[in-house]
Amino acid sequence: MKKEKVIVGLSGGVDSSVTAAILLEQGYEVEGLFMRNWDSNLNNDILGNNLEGDICPQEQDYLDAKKVAEKLNIKIHRIDFIKEYWDYVFEYFVSEYKKGRTPNPDILCNKYIKFDKFLDYAINELKADYIAMGHYAGVRFNEKNNEFELIRGFDENKDQSYFLCQLNQKQLSRTMFPLQRYEKSEIREIAKKYDLITAEKKDSTGICFIGERNFTKFLQNYIPNQPGDIVDIKTNKKISEHIGVMYYTIGQRKGLNLGGQKEPYYVAKKDIENKILYVSPLSDESYLESKQCIVEEFNFIANYNSYFDSNKFECSAKFRYRQKDVKVEVEVISENKIVITYKEPVRAVTEGQEAVIYLGEVCLGGGVIDKVLNN
Repeated sequence: MKKEKVIVGLSGGVDSSVTAAILLEQGYEVEGLFMRNWDSNLNNDILGNNLEGDICPQEQDYLDAKKVAEKLNIKIHRIDFIKEYWDYVFEYFVSEYKKGRTPNPDILCNKYIKFDKFLDYAINELKADYIAMGHYAGVRFNEKNNEFELIRGFDENKDQSYFLCQLNQKQLSRTMFPLQRYEKSEIREIAKKYDLITAEKKDSTGICFIGERNFTKFLQNYIPNQPGDIVDIKTNKKISEHIGVMYYTIGQRKGLNLGGQKEPYYVAKKDIENKILYVSPLSDESYLESKQCIVEEFNFIANYNSYFDSNKFECSAKFRYRQKDVKVEVEVISENKIVITYKEPVRAVTEGQEAVIYLGEVCLGGGVIDKVLNN
């Protein structure tokens, strides 16, 4: 009987390395595919780019991925999705920042690159049965509903279902997440057992596929400075100046350069049109609290009618990664628009970020926070 073939997104990190090892143990035919989605020279990535040494981090990741493939005795392929990443992820990322919103490129990257372009290439060109990624999440088939479900990772600190909320049934039907039941410490032990070069390698951080950057300077490559006033939202008095409202996020405390004030401030509100950054003293965080939000471009991973009898139901939600679940009521307005009302006021819900809803361990889906309501 022919083995099922799985193409692993081999990134040069420990999670994807162990994903390949686990699948080999389980008897699959495994190959790796390394993708490069960003080219600093091509994409004018100059300001904020603190690259040092003879080799860029992406090339080092590829060399590590090659060594892992050699150690596991599997074939490794390589492909560029630089144009696709720019067209489907980065242009939206920049346009949202220009509007003063805070997008999540990791979610877009999963939706359009890893589980779309990558998946298509693996299935159609490499003749795979499945793809596998090193995310801490899981897929299972619900026979009662006849649908695939996305479930949380067992390790609460590493659960990455939040970033996968835009996936659909077709994508889940061809995807494996072998790390769902593992904790990070176990993954590193498995990597050591196989003597993989990535066993002690630090997790990648920063922007998806771009990496660590001085973020404000990085954005200046694509959004010119637009100086304006920093205004105390309580007194309506100007207390300083900024170089661009879009470089700041709601709730931000560091990097405001408000020395000489009696107490620390945080970003309370942004007025893009008038180039005003409103800040509030830390002693009053009421400007960060909201009770409701309108969510657009919502993606239900499975039909919500499979779980609820009405278009209004109770569940839990996250408004940013690593946030504790919040009890909410959801009203479905249309196929891709919902209103979320919180049982208790929630801090720093931010327009442009993703609202993701859950029923227990099942991730029901997610969408973009379009408007935050305080009353």
